[in-house]
This record gives sequence, structure tokens and C-alpha cells, in this order.
Amino acid sequence: MVDIIVVGGGPAGMTAALYASRNGKSALVIEKAGFGGQITHSPKVENYPGTLSISGNELADQMMEQILAQGAEIEIETVNGIEQQDGFFVVTTEDGGRYEARAVVVATGVKHRMLGLPGETDLVGDGISFCAVCDGDFYAGQSVCVVGGGNSALQEAILLSGKCREVTVLQDLPYYTGESRLQDVLFARDNVKGLTGIRVTGLLTSDDGRFLGVTITDADGAAQEIRCDGLFVAIGLIPENEAFADLAELNDYGYFDADEQCLTKTPGLFVAGDCRQKRIRQLTTAAADGATAALAACDYIDGLSR
Repeated sequence: MVDIIVVGGGPAGMTAALYASRNGKSALVIEKAGFGGQITHSPKVENYPGTLSISGNELADQMMEQILAQGAEIEIETVNGIEQQDGFFVVTTEDGGRYEARAVVVATGVKHRMLGLPGETDLVGDGISFCAVCDGDFYAGQSVCVVGGGNSALQEAILLSGKCREVTVLQDLPYYTGESRLQDVLFARDNVKGLTGIRVTGLLTSDDGRFLGVTITDADGAAQEIRCDGLFVAIGLIPENEAFADLAELNDYGYFDADEQCLTKTPGLFVAGDCRQKRIRQLTTAAADGATAALAACDYIDGLSR
């Protein structure tokens, strides 16, 4: 048995493991795919305090090296359940793994909703982005498309319009669903245009795989190409928290219904990072959650022995 199991190896999860280890607690991080989470899709990270510029993969590698140096353990498995038994937690995995801990931090993050187009995954971080705050500067003075019509897409487009030569907002519905206030601000700008009632049906690439633009199709089936330097996809995020709903409340969108204290209805179970409800989902806020959840877990464990 370890003191704290962390489910998820993104920035929130690895920060939780770091803080747990530095507070004298044994920590095990169980990650289903690759350490680093969404940050690994960013070719450059320039908004992390104390770091002028670093790739997302490099940052993730450094975080992992740091927690291993502090004594944390890691396992690559997919967690499919958490149960309480006799005052401790049992974490199970799809491969039949069974791990015990006194406290658990769930930091499963989110995944971006994709367009589902051939070759899309290969272009993530190399032509396709999901975060204008993270990657907008790389397209300064260039042309970009934004896919989506809700508040998030419009906010992304507003930010990009202050940096890029041209911004085209592509929406599959006949209208934008975002707030009218955001629409007024966005479409008052000379370098912004919108196309509604169309679907992005293809990605244009060069012979060497470089992103060149998109193919769109209207309701009548007519297709056209739009050349651009980058594509920002803002059609939603998907949390993966259903397996833990018995122990932690979910909101209507599937996020953990927990505030900045990272507490749940189950004593000893904490949540951190993008998987919980929050307005700002950034690298720094994920790390902050990880620290908060880990310290709360340490306090919980210390309380058990009093």
C-alpha cells in the first residue's frame, strides 16, 4: 500500500506526486497513455513561469524525471475503478491491476473533441492547435481558421485576430451559438470573416506532410478549399470521469463538481486539473490544482493517525 495514488500523469497529476513526495508521503502515478497530457501537443511552451521557452514534450519529460527523483513510482495502465475498503482505497485497472492507497488524487484531465478527419492526429501541434493562448503567437502575421461557433471558439478567434493577418471562423450550424456580445466584438474586426452552414471535410497537406489548409463543404454538397497556416479546433472538451461518479459528484457536463479546494464528497478522494469544473484551463492552473490536492491529501492522511 502507498500513501497516495494519483490517477493521471499530466501536469496536475505529476505536480500532485511531487508535492506528496516532498511531504514525506509515498506516491504512485498511474497513467494510461503518455506522461504530460495535453501539454505534449504544444511545440513551444512560453507561458510557464521561470521557463522562457520549452517544448511540451521536454517539459513533460522534466516533470517525470523530477517526480522519479523524489521517489514517486509510475505505472502505465488504464484505471477503470476506485473503491473504498476498510478505511483505504482500492484502485483497479483494465489489465487486472489492483493498487491500494490511503488517499487518491484523480487528475484525469480532458481530451479535445476532434474533427474526425484522416491525418488529423498527425497534425496536432504541427498545424492544428486547440489553444490560442498557448499557440497563437506562432501564427502572428499569418492566416488561421477557427472551427466552432460557441463562446470558446469566439474567444479564441478574438485573441487570434489581435495577432494574425486573417482569421476565418467556420461553423457547421447556420448561426453562431456564442454570445451576441462576443460576435459583435469579433466580426467588427476587419481581418475576421465567418462562414456558417459548412463542415470541415478534409485537411490539405503538402507532399512532405505540412499543413496547408482545409476543405469545406456546404449544405448542398459544394466543396471549396481554404488555404491557411494554422487551424484552431474549438468544438468542445470531453472529460472522462464517469468511472468515478460514485465517489465524486459530476456536473451536467461531466466535470467533477469541485472548487479550488479540490475536495469531493468522499473523504480521502481529491480531484485536480482540467477534469474538474473551472473557468481557466491552463498549464499553471493544472499545476496549482495538483499542489492543492496533494497537500489536502497529506493533511487527510496525517489526520488518520491522530
